[in-house]
Amino acid sequence: MDIFVAELVGTALLIILGDGVVANVVLTRTKGNDGGWIVITTGWGLAVALAVYCVGRISGAHINPAVSLGMWSIGELEAALLPTYIGAQLLGAFLGAVVVYFTYRPHWAVTTDPSAKLGVFCTAPEIPRRRGANFVTEVVGTAVLVFGVLAIAANASELSGGGIDLSAVFATGINPLLVGFLVWGIGLGLGGPTGYAINPARDLGPRIAHAVLPIPGKGGSDWGYAWVPVAGPLVGGVLGALAFQALGWQA
Repeated sequence: MDIFVAELVGTALLIILGDGVVANVVLTRTKGNDGGWIVITTGWGLAVALAVYCVGRISGAHINPAVSLGMWSIGELEAALLPTYIGAQLLGAFLGAVVVYFTYRPHWAVTTDPSAKLGVFCTAPEIPRRRGANFVTEVVGTAVLVFGVLAIAANASELSGGGIDLSAVFATGINPLLVGFLVWGIGLGLGGPTGYAINPARDLGPRIAHAVLPIPGKGGSDWGYAWVPVAGPLVGGVLGALAFQALGWQA
């Protein structure tokens, strides 16, 4: 139960601040309107760092099904715990998106662009109808994420003489901040083609929220693309974890 609550709260915080910064930049008549990509990527990086600080000591702060699946693929997470982690992450992402909706409620009606409203909740490719290329982008970005997370954890674990235990290292010191920097770097370097979902829950939970919330003039939820930011990160998470394991760098 503690793990479920921690992953739910951590993922909700991630989405509240992450989708929140997107809303601040793209919605009409906000203080941060037209703030640009640097503001968005910085906001997401800080959102990750805060979420990891808040729940890392309890659950390891996966806050991402791709991280959980990657950990399972190298034997660092029991299969029986996968439903707990992933279920909590999806629910937390949905609830976080609902909080963003209410926080920015006056701005939905004055924003005329349906794609901007959808962009608050989920990702979309800059070049549509290139699903294969978009899939590869999400695989690469998530592989870098999981590889980097494991490397940061292994550095800290080696100093303490233990194995890779995210709950032991992602709660204190600069480690959560480093994970935030990692996500910031991925956004700056690899986020251009697809908006770097790199997290199935981050995209799917808020996309469902977009579909069910009474957002004026919202348009469709682009379900034809929705499989890419789910399948791509799941594949990338496993590949990143296996690549790290293959190098034999585990503490």
